[in-house]
Amino acid sequence: MDTTDPVPSPTPTTASTATHPIRPRRVSFDWQRTPLHWIPDEPTATHVINVLHLLLPAGERWFVKVFKEALPLVTDPELLKDVKGFMGQEATHSVQHSYVLDHLAEQGLDTRPYTKHVDWMFDVMLGERPPGGLPVSAREWLRFRLSLIAAIEQFTAVLGDWVLRAEELERARPDEVMLDLLRWHGAEEVEHRAVAFDMYQHTGGSGLPRYARRVEGMAFTAPMLLWLWAFGAAYLIRHDPQLRGRLRYTLREHNKAVHKGLLPSWRELGAAIPRYLRRSYHPSQEGSLRAAVEYLASSPAARAAAGAIGRTAAS
Repeated sequence: MDTTDPVPSPTPTTASTATHPIRPRRVSFDWQRTPLHWIPDEPTATHVINVLHLLLPAGERWFVKVFKEALPLVTDPELLKDVKGFMGQEATHSVQHSYVLDHLAEQGLDTRPYTKHVDWMFDVMLGERPPGGLPVSAREWLRFRLSLIAAIEQFTAVLGDWVLRAEELERARPDEVMLDLLRWHGAEEVEHRAVAFDMYQHTGGSGLPRYARRVEGMAFTAPMLLWLWAFGAAYLIRHDPQLRGRLRYTLREHNKAVHKGLLPSWRELGAAIPRYLRRSYHPSQEGSLRAAVEYLASSPAARAAAGAIGRTAAS
């Protein structure tokens, strides 16, 4: 890695950041009627998607912490505005997914033995200081963690675009509140798809070292997410009180759900990696901003949040 401290590079102007404001929506969801298997008769698909709730509360809190560290390095006012909007959205995502964990616990599925490992990974292994006294400078450690966030956001944009288009999932008659949570979150991921990448490009140095670190970030992120997802799905199915050990998480069951259109395909997820690794790549190429904005205008939770803000302003 480079040891110089070059001036941050200009942020590229994109459709996602140049014309569309990034702002948090203070949504809320009522989980009282959401069943444990919120996709009827599809426990594997339900729990594979439920892994999001295991990872995102700690993960998105970590995003915000790392971005707070990097804010003093941002010299572009438009990027700074987008970054602050991104942080507000991610903080809201973290809170709302943590409420789902509370709901799972109320139904007899305790996720704390799993989430304590996720908390350790983000708080200790990827915390403010390199773990185990690794000889990495504070600047390089921050840049590495920013590269991880950019890589993770590549996958969240792909997943967000998928869930907005997932007609087969909608036809499976999932719980309406859970589907709205997933699509509201997915739409915001598409909406801010370029912010983490632009943040890394702006603060991550320049030239080949910056690109090499971006590759390094994806090389770390992709296998780690795959492992966490498989481990998380296996944990949820194994501890599901309604299944009582009658089902295990297997690749065969996962692929059945993919074939039904209830989960994104491996090809769709895998293809996101070589796209990201192109030198000329920019995340504004991912998904449809129009579809995301249209859903956010119709989402029951987002509409209720906008209405609450309007009533407060009028009072």
